[in-house]
Amino acid sequence: MNSDLDVIHQAAIEIARKGGTHTLNYFQQSVDVERKSDDSPVTVADREAESVMREAIGERFPDHGIIGEEHGHTNESSSIQWILDPIDGTKSFIHGVPFYTTLIGVVIEDEPSVGIIHAPALEEMCEAARGKGARLNGKVCRVRECKTLGEATFLSTDVYTPALCNYGEAFDTLIQKTRLHRTWGDAYGHMMVATGRADLMFDPELHIWDAAPLLTVLREAGGIFCDTAGKETIESGNGFSCSRTLLPEVLEVFN
Repeated sequence: MNSDLDVIHQAAIEIARKGGTHTLNYFQQSVDVERKSDDSPVTVADREAESVMREAIGERFPDHGIIGEEHGHTNESSSIQWILDPIDGTKSFIHGVPFYTTLIGVVIEDEPSVGIIHAPALEEMCEAARGKGARLNGKVCRVRECKTLGEATFLSTDVYTPALCNYGEAFDTLIQKTRLHRTWGDAYGHMMVATGRADLMFDPELHIWDAAPLLTVLREAGGIFCDTAGKETIESGNGFSCSRTLLPEVLEVFN
């Protein structure tokens, strides 16, 4: 089994770009929208882009596992798992908004080790590997040092879901305490934090394929991705990104 981190990292960059490029065949075009069992939207672009990425992974790493939002789990017992979200922000994609992303996270021996956030319509890619730093389009990126919530730009995907997930009071407090709030959300919001363009991004509801790249990217950019209890994990079903300076004040709001 090929477990070389550099090889996997470079392959993930190339495969994310390949999947993201495929989505552009359908972006700002008329595409049929279906509804999954949870009422979330899905398109042929989601399914085809994931198939493209799965095929590329299988050709290079046939014994690695794959978890994908659209096509399930293969090689579940493998110690290396590729976690794919071909279009994170499908609602943005459907409406022709370029803030959607193609995501890859690679977990090696149960540790998140590679993270790729690729915004193909904006030609932006934020990528990181464990111990190797984070980059935006090849240039080193870092979270910015925002010292207090009062100085912070706070991002979310929408203003409705936090209340549905029992975070309504905390969400309202964060809006009141922060300098600016905008809904530049989904994984693109976390990339905004990792690249120093925002200070806090909160997702009250996350699947593992939504969260998979975030921990590695934020950690390598000098920040943190964790759940509302402060645990650095991609499996809690919620999470936020910020600088480590802001972390205590954010956790105080949640707890």
